[in-house]
Amino acid sequence: MSDLENFTPKLTADGSFTFVSQEFGESFHSHYGARQESFFKFVEPTQLATAAQKPVLRLLDICYGLGYNTAAALQTIWAVNPDCYVEVIGLEVNPAVPQAAIAHHLFDNWNCNYTEILSQLAFEYQVQTPRLKAKLLIGDARTTIASVHQSGFWADAIFLDAFSPSQCPQLWTVEFIKQLTLCLHQDGLLATYSCAAAVRTALLSAGLVVASTPPVGRRSPGTMAAHPISTRFQNYPVLPSLSQAEKEHLLTRAAIPYHDPKLSDSTEVIVIRRQQEQKISSLEPTSHWRKKWLLGTQGRDFMGSSL
Repeated sequence: MSDLENFTPKLTADGSFTFVSQEFGESFHSHYGARQESFFKFVEPTQLATAAQKPVLRLLDICYGLGYNTAAALQTIWAVNPDCYVEVIGLEVNPAVPQAAIAHHLFDNWNCNYTEILSQLAFEYQVQTPRLKAKLLIGDARTTIASVHQSGFWADAIFLDAFSPSQCPQLWTVEFIKQLTLCLHQDGLLATYSCAAAVRTALLSAGLVVASTPPVGRRSPGTMAAHPISTRFQNYPVLPSLSQAEKEHLLTRAAIPYHDPKLSDSTEVIVIRRQQEQKISSLEPTSHWRKKWLLGTQGRDFMGSSL
């Protein structure tokens, strides 16, 4: 069986398809809708429709996967400004994933105008056109992110779309997120679907400011982050600050972040290190926070999140 045959399309509620990772035992997208997740969890929070007014726009897509987030970004940018020159760098550990998305024709019901570009990127790892420079870096993102920084690439938008922190903690550590901040333009915006306290603490530890993004399909919100000096963040329309429940969540043991000092530890080592920190922590047990907020709407919103 080839790598491409390991991926079977799974229908989601908005009519688009996703895959299930055999390695992580998780779907690449929520069952509420793979396509809508790309637009509402990543493209809208990073305000690409507004940023598209710029002559050049740079995107960093962490865990490129099926290519949905990049596809949604290109659709949005060029609908607003067909002349915008876009630079995309995608990081992906398994090239079979984007290739399987093309092989299974998963963009056919997207009304996507750029399937040819996405196909070339999936199989050749680079695309150059008069208005696009895109490349896919294959390998452990903890390693490939260094080459992104060394190239001087500053992203106007970063999509952080790794598997859940409990399954793939290596891409949610303080150390990895600090590498991302080095690639984030001073006015750039980072978006992720996760509202886990450990993730938000890592973003804060990396010197970023955070805010919630609206829930999409499920009750729990996502997270947006930026440098404190980002005018795009400061001028964000109706920027939702963290709720009281979210703020208190950051004061519990759930907020102890993952660490990977040399950016090379195994999942097991990273998880055990955090568990040991939690055991000796003087922070409030997360169960107390959960009990306090369980009867409130905000508490229920977080019950499905990775604590």
